[in-house]
Amino acid sequence: MENYAIDDIDYRILHYIIEDSRLSHKEIGEKIHMTGQAVGARIRRMRELEIIEGYTVRWNPQKLGQNIHALITVFLSSNKAHPLFQKFALEHGSVAELHRVSGEGCYWMRVYAKDHDELATFLDQLLEFGNYRVNLGMGQLK
Repeated sequence: MENYAIDDIDYRILHYIIEDSRLSHKEIGEKIHMTGQAVGARIRRMRELEIIEGYTVRWNPQKLGQNIHALITVFLSSNKAHPLFQKFALEHGSVAELHRVSGEGCYWMRVYAKDHDELATFLDQLLEFGNYRVNLGMGQLK
C-alpha cells in the first residue's frame, strides 16, 4: 500500500482509539469537534490503508490463573528449524506474542503459564528447536 501521511485530526482519532477502542465514533467526534460520521469515515480510511490493523483488549492473565509471565529469547539450533519452530509457537496456547528479532537470539516471545511446572514443560518443548533465555515478569508498569 502507498505511504500515507495522516494529519493531526487522524492522529487525534488514533490516540482516542488506542486509549479506549470502545469509544463510539460520536464520542470521539465530540472530543475533536467533528460528527460521528466524519470520524467513522476517517477510521475506515485508516483501516483501508492498514494504519489501523485491528482492535484488541487488555486483560489480566492472573485472573484466569496465568500467574507466570515469561519473556523468552529463543536461539534456534539451525536455519532449518525456523518453519517448525514458528508453527509450534503460533499454535501453542501459552504463547501470547512472537517476534522475529535481530541482535541476540532469533525470536522473542511472551508466554503465560499457570505455574512453574507448566512453564518448565513448555521450556522442555523449546529445547527441540534450540536454546533459550528466560526472564520472568515481575510487574507491568505500562
